[in-house]
Amino acid sequence: MALVLLQLGQCGNQVGQELLDVVSSDGRSDRGRRDSYRAASQERFFRQEAGGDALPVARAILVDMEPKVISRTLSKATKSGWWRYGNQSYFCQKQGSGNNWANGFCVHGPRHEEAVMDLVRREVEKCERLSGFFAMMSVAGGTGSGLGTYVTRCLRDTYPNAFILNQLTWPYGTGEVIVQNYNAVLTLSHLYQSSDALLIHENDTVHKICSQLMNIKQISFTDINKVIAHQLGSVLQPAYTRWNGSQYGTNPLGDLLESLVTHPEYKLLSLMNIPQMSDTSLQFSTFTWPALMKHLRQMLIANTKMEAGIDWRVKLPPAGLPAAVKPSSNRELHSNTSVANLLVLRGKEVSKADTGGFKEQALYTSWMPADSALNIWRTSTAFNKYEKSATVVSNSQCLLKPLDSTVTKAWDMFASRAYVHQYVKHGISEEDFLDCFTTIEQVIASYSNLGL
Repeated sequence: MALVLLQLGQCGNQVGQELLDVVSSDGRSDRGRRDSYRAASQERFFRQEAGGDALPVARAILVDMEPKVISRTLSKATKSGWWRYGNQSYFCQKQGSGNNWANGFCVHGPRHEEAVMDLVRREVEKCERLSGFFAMMSVAGGTGSGLGTYVTRCLRDTYPNAFILNQLTWPYGTGEVIVQNYNAVLTLSHLYQSSDALLIHENDTVHKICSQLMNIKQISFTDINKVIAHQLGSVLQPAYTRWNGSQYGTNPLGDLLESLVTHPEYKLLSLMNIPQMSDTSLQFSTFTWPALMKHLRQMLIANTKMEAGIDWRVKLPPAGLPAAVKPSSNRELHSNTSVANLLVLRGKEVSKADTGGFKEQALYTSWMPADSALNIWRTSTAFNKYEKSATVVSNSQCLLKPLDSTVTKAWDMFASRAYVHQYVKHGISEEDFLDCFTTIEQVIASYSNLGL
């Protein structure tokens, strides 16, 4: 089944282009590839355009309010020489949203809804079978977050039975956009109503991966986007699912969402992937499944999103004892509680990987049986130069800390009515703000109570 990618705003366009580069390169690799893997990957992300050249065309829609973002994205794709965007696959204007969420959502969204949705409709009609929509965007600005949220709502209204997964890039804790906390609260609260799940990458965490694991000295947004793209590709590329043991899963979004979003109140997903390192280090490294499983399991338990700096002091609570009352005087040592986890294993001797450590009931909330909470996808086909690699996508308490911090900062600003008038003049009232705060605080409360 095909995925239609929506690249929304500057961040979404950059991440989307890097993701397509990763899956294109991975699909072309000859390291043990089978034709079925290549074909499944190609069907998900690319198509052949009738009467066009031989290059595969990305199943993607590019949206931004500034032409320079679109032109740079198209140019980078062209330079790859292996794939390209469609000739009529993008929408842009000559006026941005000024980092104002309300401007993107209330002004640009309704004004350009027909044009953007027409592009989506044209791409959908070229899909033999549609798995759903994968929308990439930031939560900090105006176009990606505001207009992106409006487009997501339009997708839900127009395609009520299609799967929608939003990949969100969370801003740095000390970001350059002073109203980013407002924008994040408004984005999350609205997307919670229209999207099936929100897969969140934190810029601070990805920056540390670039610095400590990739050994990059001068870190650029391109470096950060490449790491995000690698992690996304490790999940979205073909694998054998629980439902399709003899062939690659044919419904990537449906299988993923069925595995992870078992309750409509819990839609926040985070991702942990190992190993990740520079190409120089990779050629001198060897990996074993026992070591990978041990480290990835502790990353999940301790809520550590990269292999360096795992806190081995954090332990699961004794059987039958909730994590919230685990005997410890330090809240930082409380283990992470999950609703559900998806484990994706790729590479040599993958059948020998022991996944028993991810099946312990203590990892999961008491009302979710471990047998139902854990799903495992496998393939012996290596991914993106790594002989063995493992990824866990987790619906858990992983995102509580950044979410709580953002809401607290947004409340402090709202209490003094800082910048609120900038939103009001574009159509977002103070009552709308309060409704959004209420929605996100309920999400925080729900995830906080998982360990009880």
